[in-house]
Amino acid sequence: MPKPVGAITRGTTNPNRLRRVDNFIAYRCGGLLKEAAKPLVVDLGYGATPVTAVELRGRLAGAVRADVTVVGLEIDPVRVSDAQPFADPPWLAFRRGGFELAGLAPVVVRAFNVLRQYSEDEVAAAWRTMTATGALLVEGTCDELGRIATWTVVEEGVPRTLTLSARLPVLEHPAVFAERLPKALIHHNVPGHPVHELLRALSRAWETEATPFGPRQRWLATVRRMRAEGWPVLDGPARWRLGELTLPWPL
Repeated sequence: MPKPVGAITRGTTNPNRLRRVDNFIAYRCGGLLKEAAKPLVVDLGYGATPVTAVELRGRLAGAVRADVTVVGLEIDPVRVSDAQPFADPPWLAFRRGGFELAGLAPVVVRAFNVLRQYSEDEVAAAWRTMTATGALLVEGTCDELGRIATWTVVEEGVPRTLTLSARLPVLEHPAVFAERLPKALIHHNVPGHPVHELLRALSRAWETEATPFGPRQRWLATVRRMRAEGWPVLDGPARWRLGELTLPWPL
């Protein structure tokens, strides 16, 4: 087995913390998994408990195909050992591994709250390593309860899209996304950089579209305004209603 590449994460996790990105993976990657001869998904760096890997397997099995396989990878051998009681072979397994993916060739890799502890200049190499066998990578970060999240979809080491996602009933202002940007962007939220302009435009649109009809209607109006102003907003109202905003990379 290849030597694990990377460093042990803090391991913080909570049930349902990654529900938002799991829903996105089912939507964005469902076609790839349905067409795959071996629908393998790697959950890289699942943390101190395997709950989010268990949830990922259950969500994809229900929404995409029943025979999807999820392998949770952790560098810490203690975490791998502790996760074994939750394994459900052959559909759910836990192994020791890092960015090299333990020699596996998955269709999709989810790496959440992993790269945040690395320096920005290490991100590109990690992206290349995780996608070297052709996997589609969904990499990002979220708050402790999963109410605010951002992620990028990476193909062949190249970021393709950026998604901002929020639990709308508790979203007070889009400025909160700044704290949870992916590692590749978080230090670029300064004047003169595109991601800074994006968050400024989103904040202006949110403030302009104040409404008495609730946060969901306000978010929908905000996203429509962003598109009307020329931002290349992807998808449509069905995704926007979930609190998502996805745009092409680069930003």
